[in-house]
Amino acid sequence: MITPITNQAANSATSNAPVAGRGMDSLGQGDFLRLLTVQMQQQDPFNPVDNKEMLAQMAQFSSLAGVAETNAMLERIADKLDQLIVTNQSASDT
Repeated sequence: MITPITNQAANSATSNAPVAGRGMDSLGQGDFLRLLTVQMQQQDPFNPVDNKEMLAQMAQFSSLAGVAETNAMLERIADKLDQLIVTNQSASDT
């Protein structure tokens, strides 16, 4: 037996709704998956989304996730370098 996921997806989308006032630059993986789910639910069954277009969107999101991970890693490295500089400066002052 197949159970419809429309109500479940709608409930999860409303319970995990983005916080009001967030900008487009703060969308995450959860937001992307909710948008993808809604897009799949709302598409015309006689004219579905092109597979190439869907793959392109997924590849673009994957690339974006990689860039975000790289940025987070660079921020951690910069923080550690800042700490190292402060430590070296305070050691040389004494």
